Amino acid sequence: MTDDGVTVYEAAGGSPFFVELVERFYARVECDPVLRPLYPDDLSASKAHLTGFLVQYWGGPTTYSDERGHPRLRMRHVRFGIGSAQRDAWYQAMSASVVEADLPIEIERRLLDYFAMAADHLVNS
Repeated sequence: MTDDGVTVYEAAGGSPFFVELVERFYARVECDPVLRPLYPDDLSASKAHLTGFLVQYWGGPTTYSDERGHPRLRMRHVRFGIGSAQRDAWYQAMSASVVEADLPIEIERRLLDYFAMAADHLVNS
Protein backbone atom coordinates (compact mmCIF):
# COMPACT_ATOMS: atom_id res chain seq x y z
CA MET A 1 0.00 0.00 0.00
CA THR A 2 1.08 3.55 -0.62
CA ASP A 3 0.92 6.23 2.05
CA ASP A 4 -2.62 7.09 0.95
CA GLY A 5 -3.88 3.48 1.17
CA VAL A 6 -3.78 2.66 -2.55
CA THR A 7 -1.97 -0.46 -3.72
CA VAL A 8 1.10 -0.02 -5.88
CA TYR A 9 -0.78 -2.10 -8.45
CA GLU A 10 -3.53 0.53 -8.60
CA ALA A 11 -1.22 3.54 -8.35
CA ALA A 12 0.96 2.29 -11.21
CA GLY A 13 -1.98 1.69 -13.53
CA GLY A 14 -2.98 -1.92 -12.93
CA SER A 15 -2.17 -4.86 -15.18
CA PRO A 16 -1.42 -2.75 -18.28
CA PHE A 17 1.47 -1.07 -16.45
CA PHE A 18 3.03 -4.41 -15.51
CA VAL A 19 2.56 -5.84 -19.00
CA GLU A 20 4.37 -2.83 -20.44
CA LEU A 21 7.09 -2.97 -17.77
CA VAL A 22 7.77 -6.61 -18.54
CA GLU A 23 7.82 -5.91 -22.30
CA ARG A 24 10.41 -3.16 -21.81
CA PHE A 25 12.46 -5.41 -19.53
CA TYR A 26 12.48 -8.36 -21.93
CA ALA A 27 13.37 -6.10 -24.86
CA ARG A 28 16.54 -5.37 -22.89
CA VAL A 29 17.06 -9.04 -21.99
CA GLU A 30 16.88 -10.05 -25.65
CA CYS A 31 20.00 -8.05 -26.53
CA ASP A 32 21.96 -8.45 -23.29
CA PRO A 33 24.88 -10.88 -23.62
CA VAL A 34 24.89 -11.62 -19.87
CA LEU A 35 21.14 -12.13 -19.43
CA ARG A 36 20.02 -13.71 -22.71
CA PRO A 37 21.69 -17.09 -22.06
CA LEU A 38 19.64 -17.47 -18.85
CA TYR A 39 16.33 -17.48 -20.72
CA PRO A 40 14.66 -19.88 -23.15
CA ASP A 41 14.56 -19.08 -26.87
CA ASP A 42 10.85 -18.31 -26.64
CA LEU A 43 10.30 -15.65 -23.98
CA SER A 44 6.50 -15.88 -23.98
CA ALA A 45 6.16 -18.01 -20.85
CA SER A 46 8.83 -16.02 -19.02
CA LYS A 47 6.99 -12.79 -19.79
CA ALA A 48 3.66 -14.22 -18.65
CA HIS A 49 5.14 -15.57 -15.41
CA LEU A 50 6.93 -12.35 -14.51
CA THR A 51 3.89 -10.24 -15.33
CA GLY A 52 1.61 -12.47 -13.26
CA PHE A 53 4.00 -12.49 -10.34
CA LEU A 54 4.42 -8.70 -10.33
CA VAL A 55 0.69 -8.07 -10.66
CA GLN A 56 0.03 -10.30 -7.66
CA TYR A 57 2.95 -9.06 -5.57
CA TRP A 58 1.94 -5.42 -5.94
CA GLY A 59 -1.72 -5.95 -5.03
CA GLY A 60 -3.49 -7.20 -8.14
CA PRO A 61 -5.30 -10.47 -8.80
CA THR A 62 -3.78 -13.68 -7.43
CA THR A 63 -3.80 -15.46 -10.79
CA TYR A 64 -0.09 -16.25 -10.55
CA SER A 65 -0.43 -18.29 -7.34
CA ASP A 66 -3.76 -19.73 -8.43
CA GLU A 67 -2.07 -21.19 -11.52
CA ARG A 68 1.52 -21.80 -10.36
CA GLY A 69 1.40 -22.07 -6.57
CA HIS A 70 3.65 -20.18 -4.19
CA PRO A 71 6.23 -18.05 -6.03
CA ARG A 72 9.26 -19.69 -4.31
CA LEU A 73 11.58 -17.35 -6.18
CA ARG A 74 14.88 -18.83 -5.01
CA MET A 75 13.72 -22.37 -5.76
CA ARG A 76 12.48 -21.43 -9.24
CA HIS A 77 15.79 -19.73 -10.06
CA VAL A 78 18.26 -22.14 -8.42
CA ARG A 79 19.01 -23.96 -11.69
CA PHE A 80 20.44 -20.77 -13.16
CA GLY A 81 23.91 -19.61 -12.25
CA ILE A 82 23.27 -16.14 -10.90
CA GLY A 83 26.38 -14.31 -9.82
CA SER A 84 27.11 -10.63 -9.41
CA ALA A 85 27.36 -10.04 -13.18
CA GLN A 86 23.90 -11.54 -13.78
CA ARG A 87 22.47 -9.74 -10.78
CA ASP A 88 23.84 -6.40 -11.94
CA ALA A 89 22.69 -6.89 -15.54
CA TRP A 90 19.22 -7.95 -14.40
CA TYR A 91 18.85 -5.00 -12.06
CA GLN A 92 20.14 -2.56 -14.66
CA ALA A 93 17.62 -3.82 -17.23
CA MET A 94 14.75 -3.79 -14.73
CA SER A 95 15.59 -0.42 -13.19
CA ALA A 96 15.88 1.20 -16.63
CA SER A 97 12.49 -0.30 -17.51
CA VAL A 98 10.96 1.13 -14.34
CA VAL A 99 12.48 4.59 -14.75
CA GLU A 100 11.31 4.72 -18.37
CA ALA A 101 7.72 4.46 -17.12
CA ASP A 102 7.93 7.96 -15.60
CA LEU A 103 5.98 7.00 -12.49
CA PRO A 104 5.40 9.18 -9.43
CA ILE A 105 8.65 9.14 -7.45
CA GLU A 106 7.16 7.26 -4.47
CA ILE A 107 5.99 4.39 -6.70
CA GLU A 108 9.24 4.35 -8.67
CA ARG A 109 11.29 4.19 -5.48
CA ARG A 110 9.22 1.32 -4.05
CA LEU A 111 9.62 -0.68 -7.25
CA LEU A 112 13.35 0.00 -7.48
CA ASP A 113 13.90 -0.91 -3.82
CA TYR A 114 12.01 -4.16 -4.27
CA PHE A 115 13.86 -5.10 -7.45
CA ALA A 116 17.25 -4.39 -5.82
CA MET A 117 16.31 -6.65 -2.90
CA ALA A 118 14.99 -9.38 -5.23
CA ALA A 119 18.10 -9.26 -7.40
CA ASP A 120 20.31 -9.63 -4.33
CA HIS A 121 18.17 -12.47 -3.00
CA LEU A 122 18.51 -14.56 -6.16
CA VAL A 123 22.32 -14.58 -6.30
CA ASN A 124 23.32 -18.21 -5.93
CA SER A 125 26.86 -18.52 -7.26
